Amino acid sequence: MALYILIAAVIIIICLTVSKFSSKIGVPVLLAFIFLGMLFGCDGIFKIQFDDFSFAETICSISLIFIMFYGGFGTNWKKAKKAAAKSVLLSTLGVVLTAGITGLFCFFVLKFDLLESMLIGAVISSTDAASVFSILRSKRLNLKYNTASLLEVESGSNDPCAYMMTVIILTLMSGKTSAGEILYMIFAQIVFGVLIGVATAFLAQFMLKRMNFGTNGFESILVFSMALVSYSLSSVIGGNGYLAVYITGIILGNMEIPNKKSLVHFFDGITGLMQILIFFLLGLVAFPSQMVSIILPALAIALFITFVARPLSVFAILTPFRCPIKQQLLVSWSGLRGAASIVFAIMAVVSPAYLKNDVFHVVFFIVLFSISIQGTLIPFVAKRLDMIDNKSDVMKTFNDYTKEVPVQFIKLPIDEKHPWANKKVCNIHFLPNTILALIIRDDKQIVPRGNTTLRSGDIAVLSGPSLEKKFTGHLTEIEIDSDSEWIGMALSEIDLDSDKLVTLIKRGKRIVIPSGKTVVKENDILIINKTQK
Repeated sequence: MALYILIAAVIIIICLTVSKFSSKIGVPVLLAFIFLGMLFGCDGIFKIQFDDFSFAETICSISLIFIMFYGGFGTNWKKAKKAAAKSVLLSTLGVVLTAGITGLFCFFVLKFDLLESMLIGAVISSTDAASVFSILRSKRLNLKYNTASLLEVESGSNDPCAYMMTVIILTLMSGKTSAGEILYMIFAQIVFGVLIGVATAFLAQFMLKRMNFGTNGFESILVFSMALVSYSLSSVIGGNGYLAVYITGIILGNMEIPNKKSLVHFFDGITGLMQILIFFLLGLVAFPSQMVSIILPALAIALFITFVARPLSVFAILTPFRCPIKQQLLVSWSGLRGAASIVFAIMAVVSPAYLKNDVFHVVFFIVLFSISIQGTLIPFVAKRLDMIDNKSDVMKTFNDYTKEVPVQFIKLPIDEKHPWANKKVCNIHFLPNTILALIIRDDKQIVPRGNTTLRSGDIAVLSGPSLEKKFTGHLTEIEIDSDSEWIGMALSEIDLDSDKLVTLIKRGKRIVIPSGKTVVKENDILIINKTQK
């Protein structure tokens, strides 16, 4: 067991290291994770024997829950709502059209069975949110006509439709269903998925506002659990779990909830880990030697969906909106296939349905082609189409975007001798670019107004722009014990290096903001800031 844990930890570290260099050489980071998986797999250098598709399907499906949840949670609805109608049509009707056109190509040209053709079309019909988000972020692609938001919402919301079609076609291939059951399945997938997704989001918001956790991070655990509840509850009653969890994410991500910044950091890390896990595992379970026999039909499908099926679907939907041709071309090119397609292909492999063709490796090849060719060339295509907008910032279309100049808060206890005691806010002269943001009085929060009077015992909370992280230096603690030569000395008398400054003293339960006259006492803890070179 310890050996397996060590191997897993080393693989994660390697993936993180590779991610730092992949963007510099223009290779999408998720593609690097897949190749690492193949490197460790049966046909790779390390020869890890792993062909358990059922286990892989379980792990990848769970990973996909959090990727889809964060796809919704990280979408800034204020920016995205302008493109919402187009995005929703692309993620529903566009997915159906892409699947149908691709399925007909497989049936008439490649001579696959009809249902198996439609299955391949359904599996690869959705675009990959993780891949699209990764490229938009890493390349800072600021696109015209609100195209970034359109792609984000489409790629984040179209997996449920592809999943629903995949399930329906697999059910038809099993031959154990009727037309009425199919219609009810469609109804249940959509209606139950939407209802559970909305209800879970509002329940999570209610709990976050009513439950005051004494331990930092418990809000993240609660939302983590609610994402699982949204997916599993919807799936249990016949709804679309992926649709439910995406809706929960996009509603909750655009609500006013406490400690949202910590939630963003938590799910950013979780989603990153899930992406590493899912793409590495998909590479691990693949057999490159088996792709030789499917490379021609897989390449034909990849080229067809890239240059025919996807563009036809995009132009059919966006032309009535009078979208510029350049935008439609870029949206067509940005239809990346990714993790969801391979996960759905694994579902097909482990299902009771009989498959004549190696659907998994066909889809795997298509995803490799899509991420490596399309993904790598998206920045180039955007520039050639003159779709770069230097006046916008693509990062602001994400709900987890932190502005370049975030707010910093300072806590100031007001005692009887404080110069602000018993003064109205309007009569206090604050430092430039600062504002009194909050007053804490007897554990109650008071929003200050000009006529609000500060009292002894209040805690004044000031806000202002914080410094960039690269200028904040490095903090260290020095505890003053009985042998310290600094005891009894004023800070101005202590010979510190020129790049060091005592910024704070912990004295028992008190916090002392020091001056040059502050005398050091035994058991003090000095917080020293050392500037970065």
